[in-house]
Amino acid sequence: MSSWTCDGVPKDGKQYPGVSPHTPQTNTGPDCIICGLPKEAMEPSQGEKQKPGKTVMAGSSGSGSPSWLIPGIIAVIIIILGGGLAAFFLLKENDQSINTPTPSPLPTETTPTPTTGESVSRGDKLFLQSTPNKQAGADAFAQENWPGAVTAYATAVQGDANDPESRIYWQNAQAKQAGNPLTIAVAVPTTSSPDSAAEILRGVAKYQTEYNQSSASGRLLEVAIIDSSDPTTAPNVAQEIINTPDILGIVGYGIDPGSQAALQQYENAGVAVLSPLTSSFQDSTLKTIPINEKEDELLVNYLQAVGKTLTQYAAQQQPSPNIAIFYNSDSGYSQQLQQEIINSLPEVQGNLIEQIDISSPDFDANSAVTNLQNSGANVGILALSQNKVSQAVEIAKANENNGSPLLLMGGDELYNADILVQGGDAIAGIILAVPWSFSPTDDFAQDALQSWKGRVSWRTATAYDATKALVETVSKNPDRTMIFQALSNGITLSDSTTDFNLFNEVPLVKAVQGNEGPKGSNYQFDPLK
Repeated sequence: MSSWTCDGVPKDGKQYPGVSPHTPQTNTGPDCIICGLPKEAMEPSQGEKQKPGKTVMAGSSGSGSPSWLIPGIIAVIIIILGGGLAAFFLLKENDQSINTPTPSPLPTETTPTPTTGESVSRGDKLFLQSTPNKQAGADAFAQENWPGAVTAYATAVQGDANDPESRIYWQNAQAKQAGNPLTIAVAVPTTSSPDSAAEILRGVAKYQTEYNQSSASGRLLEVAIIDSSDPTTAPNVAQEIINTPDILGIVGYGIDPGSQAALQQYENAGVAVLSPLTSSFQDSTLKTIPINEKEDELLVNYLQAVGKTLTQYAAQQQPSPNIAIFYNSDSGYSQQLQQEIINSLPEVQGNLIEQIDISSPDFDANSAVTNLQNSGANVGILALSQNKVSQAVEIAKANENNGSPLLLMGGDELYNADILVQGGDAIAGIILAVPWSFSPTDDFAQDALQSWKGRVSWRTATAYDATKALVETVSKNPDRTMIFQALSNGITLSDSTTDFNLFNEVPLVKAVQGNEGPKGSNYQFDPLK
């Protein structure tokens, strides 16, 4: 399907309840990824004819209850790995932050930018922070000096146990040295959001380590890292991967137009990708779906659950809550979450007091909070993308000085070390909805704590599960066609870190005082009891 642009204003004269104008968004599927309008809504005299008397609900599948999908990298990831959730990402003793990449909608179709192979690495190039030992490993890898690469990368891992790139490349060098590796790829935004990428890669590296330590076939797992930061290069990078037949499958990508174009290419070529837009999960079965099957899209279903969870908690604290929504109109994620919160208000007898676009040039946190107090608001939901952490902190600080502070809540993109460090006491008590949270009683959390010498986040957990699902399929039938077919038919998952049914009620975390948060903060996010 060719690309088309939606601005949230129907052009076909039909009514679409719940849809509002938004920044122009380029789409490749049948529906707008921001508001859910079908392509024909933008065509005054074209498109399919709607049945008489039927009102179109934006984003509705019309096929019963939604399937809850694997989050995130499957980011973001997460999900939003790579930007979507959403996106398929670490709160720890060091100063690493946990940011989910959320690409801004592109106003016009972009022209693919030629690539030179610099966006893919198995160990010959470094995408995250460099050290002398890592660079020595990359140099040796590029020269196919496998023993030298193994030694250098092993030293790099010993020097920084929290760096997943070194660990992945160290194991890649061992796989190359052993010969005939099984190879997959992971697409993460290493340039645009290195902290988020690192969180995802920790989950990938953890499963790679486990697999290689117990491989019955003798074939070790190799992971190629794709930098998915630039949407204009995504189609050409995808073609590079398609033309590299030993890469048997991919985890990652987001919801931006570049990712969508890449995903369509992989689908056409029969290369399996576990991403937010091409994966569904129901009744213990994970399967890949055509990118144009909008009714099974991760982001919409997930954010519906987030909206319901946040408003339900607000109603528990404040019966018939008076809710104000802070959002940023330059983010599709933010606008979608804003809409899902609005959609969920009637179920809790909630009242929408005001919607505040923090992207507006005249936005002022102090004035906004004061006005909300005067308007009777008692809950403020921060439906913001990860690049708006500083504005979220401004709102929290203004709220702290308010005579009647709002109950502040938000989504997973604010699950971020920066908000704990910058917010100080002002963010005490903020409630966030996230797919998975660190718990002292969780085996995966405790094992990851030992592996990475610090806490990990839900992005790491979901990336681990996605990698496990793909590799288990790849190891049974290491053939692209058979892998694509197996995942299209669906595979049964067992022993996953993530409870995939949790999206009926997304877990909540709360910022509380503690010494297990990021360096520079006296706060940490703990599960809400």
